[in-house]
Order: sequence, then C-alpha cells, then structure tokens
Amino acid sequence: MTPRTTPYEEERRAATEERLRAALTARAALVTPHGLRPGMPPQGPEHGFRRRRALAFAVLGAAAAAVAVCLWALLPADRPSPAPAPVRPEGPPAVTGPPPPRPATPIPLAPEPLPDTPAVRP
Repeated sequence: MTPRTTPYEEERRAATEERLRAALTARAALVTPHGLRPGMPPQGPEHGFRRRRALAFAVLGAAAAAVAVCLWALLPADRPSPAPAPVRPEGPPAVTGPPPPRPATPIPLAPEPLPDTPAVRP
C-alpha cells in the first residue's frame, strides 16, 4: 500500500531531485584524469591479519597435500601386485625318463603286390 501524496509533496520531491541531479552533474564535470590519484594501499591491523591468514591457509593446504601423498605411498593398497613375467627356457626341454619303445618290424608305407598274381594287359 503506497501512501497518498499531495501535489505539493510531489512538486517538492521533483524540485529536490532536480537540484540533486544538477549538483552531481557539476561535481562530475570537475573530475578530470589529471586530478585522479592512485588509491591508498590498505593499512591498519586488519590488513596484516588478512595477509597472515592467507599465508596460514596456503601453508595448511601444502601440508595437507604432503600428508596425503605420504599416506598414499606408505599404506598398503588393496590392489593386486603384478604377476611375474614367465621365464622362457634357454633351449629345448630336456627329455627325462626312458625312450619310448620302438616297433620290432618296420611299418610299410605302401602295400606290395603279391608275387603270384599275373599282370593283366588290355
């Protein structure tokens, strides 16, 4: 709910606003690049406290990272260790035990024809 204003109050607000705008415009016209100067560096007890606090957080973070790396490296992991690579023999395997038995008669590679069969000619 907005309060009701009279025409006199509105006129007075408009006049005040107009005067304020004119004053700010005149003040802005006085500012030139040559009249500006760099800002003052922070001073006082708060500035030193903030710097020390930032340094403390940096040191604390570095210490936490170092502890995490040490724990990761020193504690045993639940991962399986890599299996050793198989070793290849240097030469053919050695035969141990008695040699296999040899057949008494040689096995023919092709059947031989019988001697009493006559040859047939066409």
